[in-house]
Amino acid sequence: MDNRTNTIAGWVLAGCGAALGLSIVGGMMFHGERPEKMGYAIEGVVAEGGEGAAAEVPIASLLPTADAAKGAEVFKKCAACHTINQGGANGVGPNLYGTVGEEIAKGKAGYAFSSALAGVGGKWDFDKLNAWLTSPRKFAPGTKMTFAGLGNAQDRANVILYLNQQGSNLPLPAAPAAGAAPAAKDAAAKDQPATANAAEAAATKGAPTADIANTGTPASGAPSVDPEAARKGARSEK
Repeated sequence: MDNRTNTIAGWVLAGCGAALGLSIVGGMMFHGERPEKMGYAIEGVVAEGGEGAAAEVPIASLLPTADAAKGAEVFKKCAACHTINQGGANGVGPNLYGTVGEEIAKGKAGYAFSSALAGVGGKWDFDKLNAWLTSPRKFAPGTKMTFAGLGNAQDRANVILYLNQQGSNLPLPAAPAAGAAPAAKDAAAKDQPATANAAEAAATKGAPTADIANTGTPASGAPSVDPEAARKGARSEK
């Protein structure tokens, strides 16, 4: 091996050593860590892991303080897919004029609703609209609606009030009294086991128990008394 080859080999080894050293130093200086907040949050939209988190607040308690003008601003999130004017055309989603109080997934000039939403049944009342806007995919699993949902309960109340003013104008539900909902749930929970216990008691007390007795009949021709035992008894009496 001549000097030229040795020189080339030396430079190659030196370059490899330098690259390795730089990579180690770079890793120490620019180490990666998971950020505290991933990606870019979109205001008012529910994250995948938190769908339905804000649905605990009854919508009836928020509607009295709702603001339709703010609801119109919130509706701008929906305007890319929906029209709201009377006689408006269907787009990616159906026209939403007069939606509150209508049958779910019916009408709308023949709009092709998903079978998942059509299978829900009932009408678009305030509670169902609140659940739908919280998480469409949770309300109707398999729906073709791609919107993740509105995470802010007051935003939902505002947009529902706005929707109600667009051709529906239904009276708003009465706000629940403080503590009424938990009391109703507790009453239902208490009533269920009481009913079950009553049914069980009726089944136990009402059904007469059979008398325990030997009701079997001896086989035909079989002696009812052992002959040997009879003879021993006779001898003992003598």
